[in-house]
Amino acid sequence: MFRQYIGWKFVLASIAVLIIVTTIWFVSNLTRKIQDEERKKVATWVEANRELLKSGPDANLNLAVEIVTNNTTIPLILTDKQGRILDSRNLDSLRIAQNPGYLQEQLQAFKKQHPPFAVEAGHQQYNYVYYGDSLILRQIRYYPYIQLGVVTLFIALVLFALSSTNRATQNQVWVGLAKETAHQLGTPLSSMEAWLEILRENEANTMMVTELAKDVDRLKLITDRFSKIGSVPKLEERDVLEQIENMTAYIRKRAPQKVRFSVHSAEKELPVMISPPLFDWVVENLLKNALDAMEGSGHIDINIDNHPTFVTIDISDSGKGIPKMHFEKVFKPGFSTKKRGWGLGLSLAKRIIEEYHKGRLFVKSSEINKGTTFRILLRK
Repeated sequence: MFRQYIGWKFVLASIAVLIIVTTIWFVSNLTRKIQDEERKKVATWVEANRELLKSGPDANLNLAVEIVTNNTTIPLILTDKQGRILDSRNLDSLRIAQNPGYLQEQLQAFKKQHPPFAVEAGHQQYNYVYYGDSLILRQIRYYPYIQLGVVTLFIALVLFALSSTNRATQNQVWVGLAKETAHQLGTPLSSMEAWLEILRENEANTMMVTELAKDVDRLKLITDRFSKIGSVPKLEERDVLEQIENMTAYIRKRAPQKVRFSVHSAEKELPVMISPPLFDWVVENLLKNALDAMEGSGHIDINIDNHPTFVTIDISDSGKGIPKMHFEKVFKPGFSTKKRGWGLGLSLAKRIIEEYHKGRLFVKSSEINKGTTFRILLRK
């Protein structure tokens, strides 16, 4: 499904690029054609004005007058040889009245857009006609940028919809897998508890029963954790220091002897609203990842800091580190650098902290062959 999602992103991006390139090419050709047509119209308008100026009293000037009066779209400015403005057409009369410098600004813009036409004014004197682009031409020129915005918005909405659908599907898979696992563990656990009661009847089995009871309790805890995935957990006020100390002690007993654990905090007690079994799951997952990264020797430091509105828990190891480009990827489902495992541990841990506890879980820092620090941020 993830590859299919990436494939759809590539297809949509390719279609968007094709649409934009085709549109820009088409609009560029159309713009050149309209510019040529407008230059011809201005040339015809200038020629019609020449006819009006040099014609006699009996000349038939109907065509020339019609050409001159029919230009209602192309803005024009007439100047003398010294650049003084003599007349203008098809410009905003209201802005001309309100802003004395408006015509001069337009004249400078027209000079940059097109070369002028010379109009004979008598006695070898010439006036000059400057013209700008019509409103239609300006709209066509901006059309590709408008279309680019529309296509970008469309692609963004489609990708957001695909991402939301993909995330919802992943959530359904996780929830279904977790609840099915809890359900499947329930039956053998019930049977194991019954066998423990039978074994307790014989005092010779006391030591064996004690150890088996610990494993059964552990399996019950795991079942409880899985059963809570997908439902809103009940948050309780607990001392986060005690929770972390207990989980660290549990992992320390099962870690290699060359691994040193240390927990640091300036507080003696730090109450925070958490779901104990799920929070323990997150800490356990981070500690196990740290052990895997160190490969049998090193140290794990847990620093807990109290802030006015939140609590931070930094879990640092002296392991092989994580490349910076993978800081976000380590939380993606299926991503794993280990030879075994599904790559769901950190993804579920992030979900537990951010969705259920409304906190944050992220890679605070990491250096190759020096270690990594994960930070849990919990709101008070």
